[in-house]
Amino acid sequence: MRKAEITENLNRVRERIVTCCRSCGRDSDSVTLLAVSKTKPAEDLRAAFAAGQRDFGENYLQEALDKQAELSGLSICWHFIGPLQSNKTRAVAEHFHWLHTVDRLKIARRLSEQRPAEMAPLNVCLQVNIDAEESKSGVAPEELPALARAVAGLPNLRLRGLMAIPAPRADAAAQREPHAALATLLQQLREDLPEAPLDTLSMGMSGDLEAAIEAGSTMVRVGTDIFGRRG
Repeated sequence: MRKAEITENLNRVRERIVTCCRSCGRDSDSVTLLAVSKTKPAEDLRAAFAAGQRDFGENYLQEALDKQAELSGLSICWHFIGPLQSNKTRAVAEHFHWLHTVDRLKIARRLSEQRPAEMAPLNVCLQVNIDAEESKSGVAPEELPALARAVAGLPNLRLRGLMAIPAPRADAAAQREPHAALATLLQQLREDLPEAPLDTLSMGMSGDLEAAIEAGSTMVRVGTDIFGRRG
């Protein structure tokens, strides 16, 4: 029953993406669905994989490493989307394809130094504190250009774009504001760093997926609407 439920949920989220893209004139293939699987057992990820899901986001490092070992036979693209302490950078550098939460040059340098030579560069997004919330990580918008230039120059990282977790908002119009602001920041970076492959806006979750896509999101991070609430 759990496998059927996850498949049904995935299809429902995919339909939301397709419908939203159609309404705003975008190709639905331009939006990647990232299944946020933190606290969920490996069996749930296996069920989602069987339903065609390939990108999975994890917040807790040891939990993610355990799942990677259990699911090593599956061609999963692993994204780390939680806060990262400097003493845990090596494990992310060695075991993940993407990191969405870079907000300090120290972390980025360690990741570049620790990325194994036989692996492709680690795809990274810079996390922006788009609402200036004291409780959230992320670089301030005014400090973003300098950090982006420095990260783009690191040899074993590939700067792909920006990520944000806006404060909750009640209606769609209000939800679009921070997403639009992040999209503007990415466009400004593209002008400053034309050599960088800045193609990713990691924004939008279960509750504001449509607003994020309308503002230009290329990767939506959905957990609850796929796997159910944590409990």
